[in-house]
Amino acid sequence: MKIAVVLGTRPEIIKMSPVIRECERRGLDYFVLHTGQHYSHEMDRVFFDELELLQPRYNLGVGSGSHAEQTGKIMAGVERVLMEEQPDIVLVQGDTNTVLAGALAASKLHIKIGHVEAGLRSFDRSMPEEINRVVADRISDYLFAPTEIAKGNLIKEGLAADKISVTGNTIVDSVNQNLEISKRKVNVLKELGLKPNEYFLVTAHRAENVDDREKLGEIIKGLVLIGKKFSLPVVFPIHPRTRKMVESFGFELDGIMAINPIGFLEFLQLEANSRLVLTDSGGVQEETCILGIPCVTLRDNTERPETLDVGSNTLVGAKAQDMLEGTRKMLKQGNDWKNPFGDGTSGRYIIDYLSNE
Repeated sequence: MKIAVVLGTRPEIIKMSPVIRECERRGLDYFVLHTGQHYSHEMDRVFFDELELLQPRYNLGVGSGSHAEQTGKIMAGVERVLMEEQPDIVLVQGDTNTVLAGALAASKLHIKIGHVEAGLRSFDRSMPEEINRVVADRISDYLFAPTEIAKGNLIKEGLAADKISVTGNTIVDSVNQNLEISKRKVNVLKELGLKPNEYFLVTAHRAENVDDREKLGEIIKGLVLIGKKFSLPVVFPIHPRTRKMVESFGFELDGIMAINPIGFLEFLQLEANSRLVLTDSGGVQEETCILGIPCVTLRDNTERPETLDVGSNTLVGAKAQDMLEGTRKMLKQGNDWKNPFGDGTSGRYIIDYLSNE
């Protein structure tokens, strides 16, 4: 069996790292195709080195563009590589344009597709990620659902039960493996002068939040309120897109510890040692749940309802007062939930499953 791992963004690399490590550990015939959907080739080269992963065999370097333009470029590049390499299965992960394009290219070449993290649904078709998930699930041969809720979504959509395996989420494997690497390589709390459990951590990058003047203004106002109310630093590694919009709208970040973007290992350390995280990221909702860190999500919906069910997360949207109330609520209720995303053996399970096919 020859496996092609197709990925294109940092979150995909993070979540596919346990699958890649399992392929490497077993000496399987596999290769990684990086579409270069985000960041530059050189920046991602460093990222693979940080996570102690072999460099991808291919990097398409497609870069940014409209959804159609980017998806088309990725499809053409992936098709070319798949025709040359002739893998037996293509593995994609998540909900990016890389997932959609990689799955479509494989499907048209009659190569089997495995979708890691299948079945997530926000039920909001205005999100491009939702379209990508639904289409990828529809054309995949193997649906690796992280939870029973995700499996239920697929069943409700009429997908065959024998295509679906509940594997747990590879993010659990990834958090455990990469946290160990981070302890050997970085000490970001010392660098920033922070103490464990004595700061809040923030991420905000979604277009619907940062490109909207009113919403971004409310988020910044909420962060300032929270910092003052609890007398703790609010650490905000600020995404270039977010910084650009903050400056464009003329907002001030007074009272917020705005720092430049940091590497994943540093970010994971900051997450694991924070008092609470405020975010609009899907992956961060999962990571905080696994790490036992309360999460306040700056969105009105989530494709990770398991985090709401176990009580690790609350949805507050982008209103300053709701952010404050959500923070108060999450700090009060503690962190004795049970992680719903599996036991950290998802990568092994997926490869076992494919090896037995």
